[in-house]
Amino acid sequence: MKKITLSIALIISMASCDSLKNVNTASVVNAATLLGSMSSNSTVQQITSLFSLLDTNKDNAISSSEAIGSVAENFNILDKDKSSELNLSELQGLLGLLK
Repeated sequence: MKKITLSIALIISMASCDSLKNVNTASVVNAATLLGSMSSNSTVQQITSLFSLLDTNKDNAISSSEAIGSVAENFNILDKDKSSELNLSELQGLLGLLK
């Protein structure tokens, strides 16, 4: 419940930022909900869904500005190739961090 509350607070604060006015807030809410429910039992399919929701500009990569929650907190760890973007394979590393 604490994760969901923090995620909702993050979404509200993001919605007020001018640089994020074009972001689909429904996708961010869905991503926050999915991220809040993830655990060590999460699946690759859930990570794939999370990737699609976080990739708001649909460039097949998650930038640090698109990352939220534990993805943002662990961005540098997940970014194995140090490209400043996460691809789907790198995001799957989140499963290992949840264990």
